[in-house]
Amino acid sequence: METREQLLASGRAAKDAGATILRAGAYKPRTSPYSFSGHGPSALTLLREVADELQMPFVTEVMDTADLDLVAEHADAVQVGARNMHNFALLRAVGGCGKPVVLKRGLSATIEELLLAAEYILGSGNEQVILCERGIRTFETATRNTLDLNAVPYIKRKSHLPVLVDPSHGTGVRDLVTPMALAAAACGADGIMVEVHENPPAALSDGAQSLYPDQFAEMVQALRPVAQAVGRSL
Repeated sequence: METREQLLASGRAAKDAGATILRAGAYKPRTSPYSFSGHGPSALTLLREVADELQMPFVTEVMDTADLDLVAEHADAVQVGARNMHNFALLRAVGGCGKPVVLKRGLSATIEELLLAAEYILGSGNEQVILCERGIRTFETATRNTLDLNAVPYIKRKSHLPVLVDPSHGTGVRDLVTPMALAAAACGADGIMVEVHENPPAALSDGAQSLYPDQFAEMVQALRPVAQAVGRSL
């Protein structure tokens, strides 16, 4: 969430191409304290306005228990990001927020640790949990992370929870997002989380991995036959 105009343009383009849920950050965890880290509470109000105008549910990240009530008041679902997968106080808190929770795998977390993190939410009374494989940190430096697609069929054997795949963070490379999205669909992912921006070179965050709207539309079209081949639909 940079500006209302940017979000509306990017969101409308994504919806027109087939996106069903809007995700944008009011709070953005960054490795560097000098990087853009979101507009905070004011962005939540704008997110709600844009989502209502687009007639799309929206999910946004919560980083602190102190912000949870405000985030849950505005959002249709809350996301616990990779850096907070082991924030057990936050996991318990979102377990009681009454909204669906998207839980992203930690940067160096094992699959077992991800499933146990989900148990904190489930054990606090929230059964609406969606897991997200977003790449893990390995010795490889060609990509931002290593997208662990082994996790998708493994989790689906060990758990009843739906699994999303985020090839944007999983690779950090725009040209690799579509191929890995196709691979995610082929191995059984229940959804794809992809970053789209109307003008990626001007993006305040993650521009190098964000798709242009026309690239996103092409990705959706490419996904349809793959999903159909494995008995799924978009």
